[in-house]
Amino acid sequence: MSNLTNQLVIAEREEVARGIRTLLGSPLITERGSPETFDLVRRRHEPIGKWFDYYCGWKLVVEPRLGHARLVKVRAATDASRPARRLRSGRAPFDRRRYVLLCVVAAELLAAPVTTIGLLADRVSRATATDQVVAAFDTAGRGERMAFVDVLRLLESYGVLEVVDGHTESFVDSDDAKVLYRVDPTLLLHLLAAPTGPSRLAVPAEEVPLRFDELVSELSRERRYGTADRDGGSSDVQRNLWLRHSIFRRLVDDPVLYFDQLIDDERAYLGSPTGRQLLRRAAEQGGFVLEERAEGILFVDPDGMATDSRFPDDTGNAKVAALLVLDEIDGPVTSEQLELVVAGILSRFPRWAKTYRGEDGPRQLAEDAVEVLVNFGLAEVSGGLVQLLPAAARYALGTARTSDTDATEAS
Repeated sequence: MSNLTNQLVIAEREEVARGIRTLLGSPLITERGSPETFDLVRRRHEPIGKWFDYYCGWKLVVEPRLGHARLVKVRAATDASRPARRLRSGRAPFDRRRYVLLCVVAAELLAAPVTTIGLLADRVSRATATDQVVAAFDTAGRGERMAFVDVLRLLESYGVLEVVDGHTESFVDSDDAKVLYRVDPTLLLHLLAAPTGPSRLAVPAEEVPLRFDELVSELSRERRYGTADRDGGSSDVQRNLWLRHSIFRRLVDDPVLYFDQLIDDERAYLGSPTGRQLLRRAAEQGGFVLEERAEGILFVDPDGMATDSRFPDDTGNAKVAALLVLDEIDGPVTSEQLELVVAGILSRFPRWAKTYRGEDGPRQLAEDAVEVLVNFGLAEVSGGLVQLLPAAARYALGTARTSDTDATEAS
């Protein structure tokens, strides 16, 4: 193989790996928002799509003419730590009303490829007025208009809506605002990453609250596995397919995969020669560093592209506090003990974390820090105690080095 051929093979391999990790962090990529990344995914969509299909069972949809790529990530478990957020300062999570409006707006946007904000608001008002469950949408209230605008801005950020003329935010001040949109119905249909559409469940509205967990499970159920995720009733092929996909989905989507969180068959699959080989190959093809410990494994992205949230990260007080807390505790602590630890940290760094300097600041910072640790798989809260998990050892502070130490070593 010539040097030129070698270089081309290496370049393709690196691009495929970068595309895989980028899609994990940003499952929806538009040409308008990220032209270079979209071009990479478009050119390498075949090997990238095969990687996701084989290891995770996830479908990669690339629409070259429409300018978007969507990785359809399906998870059986619900995760409340990733809500839709308002695109305003503070980035508050969507409340129930905004989620309801998001569903109704999405349904109404399928009616026409071009619309105005006034026409869309009228359609949403009529649709909700005739619904026996959903509260009627009334543009007379500023709070309602703001919720409506939050939904539209979220869809704009996804690329589903393109503002042709006007400003969406102007609708908050007046329902006479003039805004013209172009709709991408194909992308809209690709937003929902659920194997089963909610309408196919056909459950009476009064039964939804009582059967909520069951319905969420049904939405994410994939028939190709049969009953492999339960006991018996599926073939060996279905069972092996489910084992592979369930393991790798968690491996690429969770910060860390602990062995004690797996069922016996999953642990056996990972420990088998086939499982070990797939683990190494998937990491190599995806450009990950495979980190193994006695308690679990991680796919580490050295470039930090495969995630939408990083740790350590000095851009937020809670994440800095979480990192400092890791060095202060080594056993289970109560919330009160952790609050004292955080108060000590605040006293050591008087110029830091000014927003937590109030009377209730240490308690709030301790809660936020614990939430960070839990979300990154570094701690768990059980029985009122905060307990560090094995992966927390990755961030243990080693021997401290100072300029005086360096000077001594140099001499």
